[in-house]
Amino acid sequence: MFYFFFLLRLLLAFEKQAVYCTFETCRLEPSSIKIMKKLLYCLLLLLLTFPSSAQTDSLSLLASPKLTFFDTAPSFNKARFWTITSIGVAGYSAVTIGLNQAWYANYPRSKFHSFDDWNGWRQMDKFGHAMTSYFESKWAGDLYRWAGLSRNQAAWVGFGTGLLFQTTLEIMDGFSEKWGFSWGDMGFNLLGSSLYLGQELLWQEQRFRLKMSTHRPSYSTTPIQATNSNATSSIHARTTALFGNSIPELLFKEYNGQTIWLSVNIASFLKNRPHGFPPPWINVAVGYGIENVFGAESNTWEDKAGNSFTAPAHYQRHSQFFLSLDIDFERIPTKHKWLKTIFGILNIFKVPFPTLEINTLGAVKFHPFYF
Repeated sequence: MFYFFFLLRLLLAFEKQAVYCTFETCRLEPSSIKIMKKLLYCLLLLLLTFPSSAQTDSLSLLASPKLTFFDTAPSFNKARFWTITSIGVAGYSAVTIGLNQAWYANYPRSKFHSFDDWNGWRQMDKFGHAMTSYFESKWAGDLYRWAGLSRNQAAWVGFGTGLLFQTTLEIMDGFSEKWGFSWGDMGFNLLGSSLYLGQELLWQEQRFRLKMSTHRPSYSTTPIQATNSNATSSIHARTTALFGNSIPELLFKEYNGQTIWLSVNIASFLKNRPHGFPPPWINVAVGYGIENVFGAESNTWEDKAGNSFTAPAHYQRHSQFFLSLDIDFERIPTKHKWLKTIFGILNIFKVPFPTLEINTLGAVKFHPFYF
């Protein structure tokens, strides 16, 4: 049921984006279009992960007296393989066609071309691409392992699945006059999927994990005077229009509140752990985030009425680097196989811990509890 409620919330967020503009007058920034694409693709991810949360009695074909639903098949399981593949192909096709008709068909097409968006959002969106591709690959690989493929076979299938999803979006961008194929995005997509594949082939486990955390920043409501009129706005109004305020928007769009983490399991590299330290489920995490970013490349903007605004000078755009601890849920010992599935889902999020921050303004900060 969790998946259906979460999917419903994602679709509601999609409708909220669409209802306030028409295709002729829409002034959405590229990041707003990207969130819609991501929300649509979440449908496919949820369809792919649905078997891991379904009730055993409703999918009895996928279990047997000797193989429970949550068991990984010891050898190739035809029913599981074709169930996963059929859902994946159908979902991929439906989402791709729907996305093309709902959005790209309403913007001018062009010859395939690329564009340079490297400086946008201080690369925060690029790290998001890597994390998305990593988890798409990992979840797909886990599902095919569940279907009885060997670890290496499942790893290659997962790698290809993650890249397929992300490359499809980039190719559609490449044929749109408004956007273009982003080599930066594609590079980070490849980085994320390769991080998953390389570890599976080298260690048969994930010692490095990409994770995310997010919080809702507090934005000022102090009026800002337009540079070309008597109109006023505020940082709060700008960020609400730019990032939204729903939970899915907070997860996907609120770049000032997001942190992308590389969570490393130190114990897996140690041959000896005196007195069991460090625990096998404790990780060390390094993170990247940004702050005071109110536009892709600058803190100037224009509202729908044509009023131009610039954020006050003390809002300096900057990057943040974090050092913290984390928990690898999938390394927590448990005899409950259904709980292992839950742990696998939770492992997308970095657990709050005391955190050290160093930013590009030269400041060093300590956060007693950072998420």
